[in-house]
Amino acid sequence: PAFKAQVVLEVLSGTKSPTQACRAYGLKDSVLSRWKQQFMERVPQLFEQATAHDSCQARVAELERLLGQLTLELEISKKASLLWASRRDRNGSW
Repeated sequence: PAFKAQVVLEVLSGTKSPTQACRAYGLKDSVLSRWKQQFMERVPQLFEQATAHDSCQARVAELERLLGQLTLELEISKKASLLWASRRDRNGSW
């Protein structure tokens, strides 16, 4: 994939003409044309993935916040349980 991208970018940027790239890398014109077409079709997905990534990061942040809240609630429940048990032991069995 990196090689294909390099060749296509050389052609698109004008560093090499399609003919020069085909000669330099031993490619057929049809192969380079297919690579360019695939490249152009998939470029918009790069920007879509950034949006999806941002959405995933927001979800992770929300889940981390929720985990922190639940951890705090669990700690409070444990302390309340210990307090409850110690009161019961002092006052006798309920």
